[in-house]
Amino acid sequence: MADILCKQGSSHAASRLLGLQQFRAARAVKINPDAPQRNARFLTLEARKTLLVPTPRLRTGLFNRIVPPPGATKEVLRRCATSQGVRDFSVPVGLDSKAQVDLVVVGSVAVSEKGWRIGKGEGYADMEYAMMVSMGAVQEDTPVVTIVHDCQVLDIAEELLGDHDLTVDYILTPTRTIQTHCKRPKPRGIMWHKVSSEMLGKIPILKTLRWREKQAGKDVTLQDEHPALADTSRAAIPDREVMAANPQPWSDPVNPKSVNPKSVNPKSEASDTTTTVYVGNLPGSLRVSQLKSALRELQVLPAALKWQGAQHRAFLDYRDQGAAHRALSSLQGLSLGGNALRVELAKSHRDKGQGEINTHK
Repeated sequence: MADILCKQGSSHAASRLLGLQQFRAARAVKINPDAPQRNARFLTLEARKTLLVPTPRLRTGLFNRIVPPPGATKEVLRRCATSQGVRDFSVPVGLDSKAQVDLVVVGSVAVSEKGWRIGKGEGYADMEYAMMVSMGAVQEDTPVVTIVHDCQVLDIAEELLGDHDLTVDYILTPTRTIQTHCKRPKPRGIMWHKVSSEMLGKIPILKTLRWREKQAGKDVTLQDEHPALADTSRAAIPDREVMAANPQPWSDPVNPKSVNPKSVNPKSEASDTTTTVYVGNLPGSLRVSQLKSALRELQVLPAALKWQGAQHRAFLDYRDQGAAHRALSSLQGLSLGGNALRVELAKSHRDKGQGEINTHK
């Protein structure tokens, strides 16, 4: 019963978005894909604004942009705003897209008039916001709105909040628009010391963001990593020594540049049990050891690597489709040597029977 009230309250309260100056001025609005926010998504599409929706549980990236068909009627827009519509009419937004979010709309289980909120307890809204900060998609003054039923506006004890918890600037209910004037700071980025290895495994895009922040010199030690085993100490070991200590099926510990002679021709290794990922736009100055290092850091080591540096590309063989798709998600938006990598399934896996991966353009 409470869940029904929440959904109905959010649906009715969403119309208050139209009276909010911050919404009217916004060009891009991020709204959760949950059912209670469906009307908010519809109103955003109807207002011809860019609607960004987080991918479910952040499994395949951070955002999808909802793109209704040309000339969409109200009914079509309503369909685009549903959970099925989010799947059918969405386009992935990569990390290098320079997306800018002007307004963030989140759900809440409970929220106080001070702007303190409690979510479902899984932390995805907090993590989404922290990731947007890391991407540069939101600024310190980007307004955050929650849409709830009046019965969800409650007093919340401050000791229930952590420094990673997202606060809100506006609360919309069926009867009120509340400006919270919240003084508590919002998360200023990803707090890696609160991220577990398990979470890193569940959210592939976190691996990419962690790689970027590590390259920028930030401390990205995870919650369950002992300081003595932190990546910063491992990074000081020459790649040659690391490969000797952790040989991979595709590596030669004596000469990291070498590749398995049997795998020089991608076609010779193709099999129905192997899924191959194509990595293109590699800079000419990049060494195979640097690519291996990035794959190791992102925890997406392939069973075999076929290096074609002269053609600015490489092929990564994975033993199952799940591992290949995790690699796709983790490598999306990654830059090496100043080049944004082009990453996709190799041609033989995208279009069986119409060419082999060694003909990839």
